[in-house]
Amino acid sequence: MSVPVHASNGHADKVVVAGYLVRCPLGGYAWQTLQYLLSLRQLGFDPYFYEDTAYVADCFDPVTGRMHAACEHGVDVAAAFLEQFGFAQRWAFWNAAEDRHFGLTRAETAAVLHDARFFIALAAVNRMPKRPGQPQLFVDLDPTFTQLRLDEGDRGLRDLLDAHDLHFTIGENIGTPECPIPTGGYVWRRTRQPIVLPLWEPLPAGPPAAFTTIGRWNETRRDIRFRGEVYSWNKRVEWLKFIDLPLRTGQAFQLAMDVEKTEGDAERLRQHGWQVVDPIAVSADPLRYRQFIRGSKGEFTVAKDLNVRLHSGWFSDRSACYLAAGRPVITQDTGFDRILPTGAGLLSVRTLDEAVAATIAISTDYATHAAAARRIAENCFDGRRVVADMLSCL
Repeated sequence: MSVPVHASNGHADKVVVAGYLVRCPLGGYAWQTLQYLLSLRQLGFDPYFYEDTAYVADCFDPVTGRMHAACEHGVDVAAAFLEQFGFAQRWAFWNAAEDRHFGLTRAETAAVLHDARFFIALAAVNRMPKRPGQPQLFVDLDPTFTQLRLDEGDRGLRDLLDAHDLHFTIGENIGTPECPIPTGGYVWRRTRQPIVLPLWEPLPAGPPAAFTTIGRWNETRRDIRFRGEVYSWNKRVEWLKFIDLPLRTGQAFQLAMDVEKTEGDAERLRQHGWQVVDPIAVSADPLRYRQFIRGSKGEFTVAKDLNVRLHSGWFSDRSACYLAAGRPVITQDTGFDRILPTGAGLLSVRTLDEAVAATIAISTDYATHAAAARRIAENCFDGRRVVADMLSCL
């Protein structure tokens, strides 16, 4: 049934988006969260952001690079960012270990959680109080890995998911006959990252720029076994398949990734024509993150091994931002081309030869591909439509 936007007393219904921002204050997480909040506001709700350390305690400080850090830096980044977009009194962070509240007070936080019409949990990083009449919607932002953890018997994850009433995933092929990924007994409904289009208006054409991307280079701690095979959560092995792309195309490619942490990889990439820049310099400030995307020629990126080989249909929320900024995207196939329009503005590739052809096609007719990229964002990622589709399941 449809969800009423306004309560009977004439005030907009409070809703809570629970996410991962204070504990990892980087651009991608900031925009991911904000665009849910703003999309809900556009639909007439009164949204609040909530986060705590009770379920996942670690806080990352990008300034020091420490994972087990104090939360104050993240609090400052979240407060400043959310305030810029009208959420100065609309967020709460609870440091459970120290029982300290930031943003809203303890009493104000309790009142919002009590009054919320429903909750939207972004990823398995918070566990919200369960009350009758308050539907909880879970959004799986790490598709395939989530389902394979369930398949391995992760009891803690299952307990968390069982506390939610509806389950959504950005792995849009999961649960379809063509996709081998187990569902774990849940009905996984399709969704995707909501994009607030006015915040990503394309910049006027400028001087030649590089194809870019932002992210992690090599993460080996989260490999997982499924049906006798090992599937990797990291992207390094996929990147190396395309290492000759700059030399083959003569185009500029820039990676804002932590390549330097893997011995020899940064130099190897530079020898093949890649530019490598510090990802924290790009991501530590959410507005600088947006400027980096909008100032790019487009995005070239790859996907995690497990999403590539198991065809989850995953599509990056970052790539959706590139599209909204009118920046064409070339990205590795995960099966998303069964769902999203490809061929102009968005090109799905499987091999180096296909990536070369896609790069040349965009560079030869850039204006056409840039306009097509923005249209895809408007037609497929508009935040009001994405979130309204989710809420129609209530």
